[in-house]
Amino acid sequence: MTRSSPPRPIKGTQSLYGEPAERFHHVIDCFDRVRRLYGFRRVEVPVFEATGVFARTMGETTDVVSKEMWSFESRSEGSVTLRPEFTAGIARAFLSEGWQQHVPMKVAVHGPAFRYERPQKGRYRQFHQLDAEVIGSDDPLVDVELLAFGAQLLEELGIEGVTLRLNTLGDAQSRDNWRAALIEHFSAHRDELSEDSRDRLERNPLRILDSKDPRDRPFAQSAPTMQLSSEAEDFFGQVRAGLDAAGIAYQLDPHLVRGLDYYRHTAFEFVTDRLGAQGTVLAGGRYDGLIEALGGPHVPAVGWAAGIERLAMLLDRDVSERIEAAILPMGEEARLAAIHAATRLRAEGISAEIFASGKLGKRMSRADQAGALAAIVIGEEEVTSGQYQYKHLASGEQRALDMEAIIDALVDEAAERDLSSFEADLGDHD
Repeated sequence: MTRSSPPRPIKGTQSLYGEPAERFHHVIDCFDRVRRLYGFRRVEVPVFEATGVFARTMGETTDVVSKEMWSFESRSEGSVTLRPEFTAGIARAFLSEGWQQHVPMKVAVHGPAFRYERPQKGRYRQFHQLDAEVIGSDDPLVDVELLAFGAQLLEELGIEGVTLRLNTLGDAQSRDNWRAALIEHFSAHRDELSEDSRDRLERNPLRILDSKDPRDRPFAQSAPTMQLSSEAEDFFGQVRAGLDAAGIAYQLDPHLVRGLDYYRHTAFEFVTDRLGAQGTVLAGGRYDGLIEALGGPHVPAVGWAAGIERLAMLLDRDVSERIEAAILPMGEEARLAAIHAATRLRAEGISAEIFASGKLGKRMSRADQAGALAAIVIGEEEVTSGQYQYKHLASGEQRALDMEAIIDALVDEAAERDLSSFEADLGDHD
């Protein structure tokens, strides 16, 4: 009988264990901590939507809609699509779930998204995003708050060498005038443009500015820049003044664009040079016309997204989870005492693991590798006396303590370790 080959993972997906998984969840934990500082509330949206939700909000002509979406026919709902991003689903929920009563809404979410594209460094077909949105406010202060949220997240993750690139897409009037000027400019060079850019010329000329094709770059670089209306100039000035007040450095980039017509005013990217050509780690902008594109009223909004995998790759420090107590029972009766001890410690918020097999020396080594602060050795005598051998692994000091004293010692030592780690982080940020 021939044994079949084990199943292989689907191309562009990954499974995580150990340190890579801990880095991944460290990013999420940091995101949740920082979003609470800024008053962003957690939301959840479905992992799939009607295909039209994404086609209408992302544009029929974009590569994501035309080439990269995972779509399939549902038995009862017609064409549905696994979400390629979060914003469209949040906008749909805003309209259909009665969220209008909560404006302005500051919301945050994270989870998987799906795009059928060529896998590359930090980019997968099933990938994971952090997402933050503010819906229902046209105040430039909201843009500043959102940018400050992103900047603090990257700082607390310890990701260095990141530059904030900033631009304005103007208001509707400014953008319409700029679009006409771009069409005139690129039309004069139509025969010299790439095939993709010739296709985009009438439908989406702003996307030519983003083209990486060397045939397009000279004309993109010489393209006219946007001439802002006085209202758009004032809005952008308030955003820049707010960033200055928050101490957030930025570089103006007049070629940073968003191709879809519902984008307005602020556009931004946090970029690193540590991931090659695909250096954007967090990006977003103001999309005041998106909810209208879904058939709703005019509702101003702004948001950003960041790839969890890419952020996890950029972490420079050890984020491995470490236990606080390793419990080593010696003998059958001690195993029950170890279960009781572990239960007591965990009830007090102290992480504990039982190392029940192997020679004592090997178990001590495993406890040390797990990052334990102390080993608690329980033998027959300890079961009888209720005094367990408590060994501080860093110093090697060992003493007999009852459970109450063990709990007190571990609480103190865990607090000391946390303080040392915090001070080390402060040193890294200096």
